[in-house]
Amino acid sequence: MRLQRLLAPEPAALFRLLNRPPAWVSSDDTAELRQSAEEMSAAVADSVALVERVRLLQEEVTAHVNEQTNRPLFVLTAVTVLTLPMVIIPGLFGMNVGGVPFKDHAAGFWIVAGVVVMVVGVAEIAAFKRGQ
Repeated sequence: MRLQRLLAPEPAALFRLLNRPPAWVSSDDTAELRQSAEEMSAAVADSVALVERVRLLQEEVTAHVNEQTNRPLFVLTAVTVLTLPMVIIPGLFGMNVGGVPFKDHAAGFWIVAGVVVMVVGVAEIAAFKRGQ
């Protein structure tokens, strides 16, 4: 890009000079200068195309890196969401308050464990179905 910025104005200046060359410049020198200006103009155009290609490649690499970064973050988020009910339920039962559901029921623990397993299963199915 720096080379392009330095060289881009030069071919235009050379072409203006070649339109009205000074009297002390010979016709052979004018022809060589015209050929050099055309080559320089082509080189500047090539550098512009190269800069655009480099920008596209940088965008593609950035998108690929972002995709690779997002995949582990998705798995980490899914694991966090799936373990949330297993953390909340014991926290609720660990509080010393009255009115804990199913405390007097013989199968109360298994009912709550079944509800937790069902909630986790539904969340897992929803998370991985949506992720695909």
